[in-house]
Amino acid sequence: MADRSKGFMRDEFVTYAYILLYIALSSGQIFFNKWVLSSKEINFPYPLGLTLLHMIFSSVLCFLLTKVLKIVKVEEGMTLEIYVTSVIPIGAMFAMTLWLGNTAYLYISVAFAQMLKAIMPVAVFILGVAAGLEMMSCRMLLIMSIISFGVLVASYGELNINWIGVVYQMGGVVGEALRLIFMELLVKRKGIKLNPISLMYYVSPCSAICLFVPWIFLEKSKMDGNGPWNFHFVVLTLNSLCTFALNLSVFLVISHTSALTIRVAGVVKDWVVVLVSALLFADTKLTIINLFGYAIAIAGVAAYNNHKLKKEASKVPTETPGDGESIPLVSQTNTNSER
Repeated sequence: MADRSKGFMRDEFVTYAYILLYIALSSGQIFFNKWVLSSKEINFPYPLGLTLLHMIFSSVLCFLLTKVLKIVKVEEGMTLEIYVTSVIPIGAMFAMTLWLGNTAYLYISVAFAQMLKAIMPVAVFILGVAAGLEMMSCRMLLIMSIISFGVLVASYGELNINWIGVVYQMGGVVGEALRLIFMELLVKRKGIKLNPISLMYYVSPCSAICLFVPWIFLEKSKMDGNGPWNFHFVVLTLNSLCTFALNLSVFLVISHTSALTIRVAGVVKDWVVVLVSALLFADTKLTIINLFGYAIAIAGVAAYNNHKLKKEASKVPTETPGDGESIPLVSQTNTNSER
């Protein structure tokens, strides 16, 4: 009995440790990206280049983990037809999301960018209705209205609004919504389930290629114009490693708990980012209207998550995934890794 009690307490401790690790890595990665892009000491104001570096680093690490060290097994079932029709669009939208989202940090504060991202469920729902994945209802219309109203109020309270940054952030939101739609189509119509490492194994190289082309035309000449490349490679490598560790932490949290836990942890992380960024960055000035609007939007997001989880629970048997079990792609709504 005592051994069982100790085992339960140990499992609980490990679970909470994974959740705290996810919140810390997710919040820290956002601050890390903002610092790398805007810091005069690092001198790397290249969001395309930074995101491209992340995808190349992720591709290499995933290859080492799955094919060389064989620590993680790549899920089977991937075909050329599925890769072309599903993985490439997911990779392209992932690249677009990270590129535009990171670029927004050059124009707006981390806190305001986080507030704008609360509109994500609205974009996902509208595109889901257009794709035939969602059904319009009075309940969902009310939830979408609450989220939209909250984001509008938060935007109204922003003191230093920059519309270029807003456009970039909204473009990133649309890209992320499209990525989630493509992921849901991959599960529902193709029947493919991948854990995050397998997903990144397939998606990262595609995203890297999608980022490399615009990088050649938009940023390479600027980087060359500043003389020989003499960047802080240790800092950039550590930044890329943190990004990969974040994806791994998502896998660990979902494996030991559930999709609900990662969603709740995502909401906690959002508030941590908003509040801590006000202490870390001089361009962040929160107002009561900001926080009030964001609280309304988060309440709407919580209602949306609750609705989606009940809908998913009604379709599949309720169970807690075990170590190494494949996780449906649609359960990763709050894993937006680098932003």
